[in-house]
Amino acid sequence: MVQPWIHKGKTDGYFILAPSFIVLAIVLLFQSWLTDIEESYSFYTWLFLIVFIDVAHVYSTLFKTYFVASEFQRRKQLYIGLPIFCFLIGFILFLFGSQVFWSVLAYLAVFHFIRQQYGFMRLYSRNEDKTYAWIDNLIIYSATIYPMLYWFLSPKRKFNWFVENEFLKYENAKLLEVFKWIYFAIVVFYLVRTVYNSIKSNYFNVPKNAIIIGTLLSWYFGIVYFNNDLVFTLLNVVSHGIPYMALIYLNEIEKKSEEDLGFLSLLKQHKGVLIFISILLIIAFSEEFLWEILVWNEQISIANFDFSNWQFILVPLLTVPQFTHYLLDGFIWKSKKI
Repeated sequence: MVQPWIHKGKTDGYFILAPSFIVLAIVLLFQSWLTDIEESYSFYTWLFLIVFIDVAHVYSTLFKTYFVASEFQRRKQLYIGLPIFCFLIGFILFLFGSQVFWSVLAYLAVFHFIRQQYGFMRLYSRNEDKTYAWIDNLIIYSATIYPMLYWFLSPKRKFNWFVENEFLKYENAKLLEVFKWIYFAIVVFYLVRTVYNSIKSNYFNVPKNAIIIGTLLSWYFGIVYFNNDLVFTLLNVVSHGIPYMALIYLNEIEKKSEEDLGFLSLLKQHKGVLIFISILLIIAFSEEFLWEILVWNEQISIANFDFSNWQFILVPLLTVPQFTHYLLDGFIWKSKKI
């Protein structure tokens, strides 16, 4: 049986499978250096991790939806209605307070991140017998849910998803110990079963197992093992954002004909990848620039302007792309044939 690559072995390996391993290797090899960077958290760290990866990956969805004329016409009501729905829900949530708003968005973000790992695993196991698919589901959900339970049940961590106190906390060492043993039992079961089946069938699904192992390592070390904001951001953002952008380009642009792509066909030409990345970076920086001058005022600020009285409109409005991205992913990848 051939390996079930989404595109090709090299491109899948470099841009979808490798990021979590590369970042973890950097974290393990250069811990003291990363500590120094965290202590002097700079504009450039924010620009690279948050703007150029995290925010940019949200807008890569445009190249599968709004920028594709035939796709937009096919599901026009969804693509117009969903952002409006997200704004209205965000507006209502913000009326209950910014803490309620960001808490709901944080839980939604966690669900989205978990489902992305599940989605990649399912893509890479699409040719396998579905009889024991529940075992793959068990391990991928354990790899992601246990670290989040650790976060909820352990003493305060030194990092947040969006803002402080966004998750409900219930410190319980005994319950955490039970979950820990269950988690490691599942991991051992997965490893033993994978080795046994690989020897028995003389076949090892490289990308599927790389996604599972990469998820296990990045979520465990990013949330449980290390209690470091920069390490969490690196493992969380890079392992999520780069594979998603790669999937969009490789599957939604590289694989399609120029006729299907319409004006996006220029992305299949020479330096098309650079154009794709440039568009994402420009849009991402533009959004984050608005966040900075209108809401955060941390990295960039404009003197003599006070928008504090308009936060109840500005915050839900600026969150629409991100909120829409979280919900839209549940529609655009459903029953996807690669």
